[in-house]
Amino acid sequence: MSRDLNKEHTDNERKYGYSFDYDVMHHFMLKSIKNFKLHEDILELGCFEGRFTERLVENYKSVTAVEGSSNAYEIAKNNPKLSNVNFICSMFEDLETSTKYSNILMSHVLEHLDDPVHVLKKINNTLLADDGYFFLICPNANAPSRQIAVKMGLISHNSAVTPAEKAHGHHITYSLDTLERDAVAAGLKVVHRSGIFFKALANFQWDRLLETDIVSEEYLQGCYELGQQYPDLCSSIFLVCKRG
Repeated sequence: MSRDLNKEHTDNERKYGYSFDYDVMHHFMLKSIKNFKLHEDILELGCFEGRFTERLVENYKSVTAVEGSSNAYEIAKNNPKLSNVNFICSMFEDLETSTKYSNILMSHVLEHLDDPVHVLKKINNTLLADDGYFFLICPNANAPSRQIAVKMGLISHNSAVTPAEKAHGHHITYSLDTLERDAVAAGLKVVHRSGIFFKALANFQWDRLLETDIVSEEYLQGCYELGQQYPDLCSSIFLVCKRG
């Protein structure tokens, strides 16, 4: 592959990571996967600079993290908070291991892959333990903030891949039906589908709001709970899969 993952992870006219992602979404993503926690090991596919990995080490005894960007890998590996993590710098397609994992997490990564079904098949066939859980989280094409952008004329349709997203390596913007389509095509068995955090504002708007005292912890929890009721209107969509 000729892709430059180091360049894709660099900010362009659209930031790669927002405070909303790290401070709000990461909290509720962990809350969602902990509902299905199994045994004590987890494989994180696509750890970037290790911000979410910091949360995983507080909740799992054994953490293995794989990252394809050498720059992001070095930052994560040199984080003193992650000294007990087994880091691997590899493209998922090239990953070789005989270990099978009880928990596997892929968060906001699948939309970056050249052949997502191929990688999902590898997870199903070679990485996931027989009784394990695979947690798959992706940005949601139908998030209200995205639908509002369509009405504003900023993007052409809900599932559009914008030039800035393409520069970050996005190939697709998933909705619940297309995400489940690819999981099933890979042979995985979907045992739970949901959304994470009802979201009507764009990330940059949330970042500004979080600098104020307008939003309380109770309000954030309410957005999370509402997302369980209306998964198609969430910031992220969430599948829990077992081996097929």
